[in-house]
Amino acid sequence: MSQLFDFLQNSDVFSLPLISILVVVGFVVGFINTISGGATAISYALFMAMGMPITMANGTTRLGVTMQFATTSIVFNRKGILKKHDAIQVGIPVALGAIGGAQVASTISPHIFEIILACFLFIMLLLLVFDAKRFLSQKDTHTDGGRISVWKTLLFIAIGFYGGFTHVGVGLMILFTSVLVLKTDLLHANGIKQLAVVLYTPLALITFAINGQVNWPVAIIYGIGNILGGYIGSKKAISWGTNFIRWFTIIIISIFASFLLIKNI
Repeated sequence: MSQLFDFLQNSDVFSLPLISILVVVGFVVGFINTISGGATAISYALFMAMGMPITMANGTTRLGVTMQFATTSIVFNRKGILKKHDAIQVGIPVALGAIGGAQVASTISPHIFEIILACFLFIMLLLLVFDAKRFLSQKDTHTDGGRISVWKTLLFIAIGFYGGFTHVGVGLMILFTSVLVLKTDLLHANGIKQLAVVLYTPLALITFAINGQVNWPVAIIYGIGNILGGYIGSKKAISWGTNFIRWFTIIIISIFASFLLIKNI
């Protein structure tokens, strides 16, 4: 493991081995985030192993996220799964909240950010272990296309603040909240998630870029993998792999969250 860490830190971003690693990891993260969520922690770990502070790793992931979810939104729309009216109503308050969250994350001390992120990750683990999607899948009603209330708007603004602060797990939050609050089914909630992320992530990316927290060469190469993984994930209904992916993500987040806490104790 230490040899891999040394390799990532000492390799040029345009070397073929490192380009391959970035694309492959981007593919895996894009695939998992499209059909479930929480996999962005893998990219944080990779970028930190390359020597980035966590605040820059946080900003660098955002280009790939934008590219990935723009692709998956098109696929979901073509499949008739994307309810654009609902997704826009969710995406606008999420985007508004994300601006503040990204500003805080891009200017905060990396040490403090790591501790806060570790706490968020352990909360995310509870959602994944509980496997809330099994509960949510019992919901079979649909949104009526009406306007969402003020308190629901405020709730999505809060989720957006979290998403601006860190992308890890925000897709799951949008997914769960869309089902529980908007009373939509899980399939269409996933469509809402795709477009909502597209609406908020560019604003977060711009905020990180203004504060010098984006490594553009890495972001572009990694983003290519995100697009490929997102596209495959949006085209495949993989029932056999859902449980494996969930537990794979749980293991990765557990290791990364524990590392952040131990590193800062």
